[in-house]
Amino acid sequence: MANNNRDKVPLVAYMRSKGLRLFFMADLTDGLSRGEEPPQLRALGRSITETAIQQLYRDYVTAFVQLLEPDYIGLASETNLIRKIAPANVYTAVVQAANDAAGDLEAIHATAPILISVQVETAWGVLGGDGTFEGIDTDIVDFPFAQALGLSSYPYFGFAQPDDIPDDYYSRLLAGISLPAMVVEGGWISNSVGAITSSQDTQARYIALQADLLDSISAKAVIQTLFADIDISSLPLPIPDNLSLFTTLGLMNENFGAKQALDVWDNSFARQKQ
Repeated sequence: MANNNRDKVPLVAYMRSKGLRLFFMADLTDGLSRGEEPPQLRALGRSITETAIQQLYRDYVTAFVQLLEPDYIGLASETNLIRKIAPANVYTAVVQAANDAAGDLEAIHATAPILISVQVETAWGVLGGDGTFEGIDTDIVDFPFAQALGLSSYPYFGFAQPDDIPDDYYSRLLAGISLPAMVVEGGWISNSVGAITSSQDTQARYIALQADLLDSISAKAVIQTLFADIDISSLPLPIPDNLSLFTTLGLMNENFGAKQALDVWDNSFARQKQ
């Protein structure tokens, strides 16, 4: 595709002027509740199992890619978690829609790598499982178009401390899989929430460990879900009940004050530029 479209949106143009890349991840279910469909569809009484709704998703993906030419194109998020906890027909619809969208992108000669993401904690059996390693073989089979693999990882849902994370946390998932990989969402919260105990120091230790985990798979990239924390009081109602489990993932607080993890992140970023 020609490059005359990619900077039509000022925010994207600004990002690229700073040397940043654009990663696009489509989402076919509720990102805060993978067992359900998107809240907008639920409110309308519609479903991604409908051919017409799948076509809207496909049209959106094609339009986004043609306009902004992202550097990586994600067509489905946390597919293994959807398969585990969503109704079977919803997962089937995700598979169908994503594969059809991949065909659409091939038809318009999109050149950016296409990927899906898998949920790392679910693959290890510590989120929605019994602690038994499950892997991601089914996802590789169901989404054969994938040219790269995205990893979604919030290990505080399965491990009390960063030091509890196995050294092969990412590499075991990729055993026998030749796809390049990257972390497309994730992190570690800096405040305790419910039964999860954490702190700024714990978060900083995780960011340091994350660099080693990324090195172990020669990761292409890592995307931190939040740069700054979410100020829940500033959000419109209704606020999802489980949002508090993610609000302190940022490397800065809600007022953009630096946390301990920011220095660790900056040091890792500086290292990869050397």
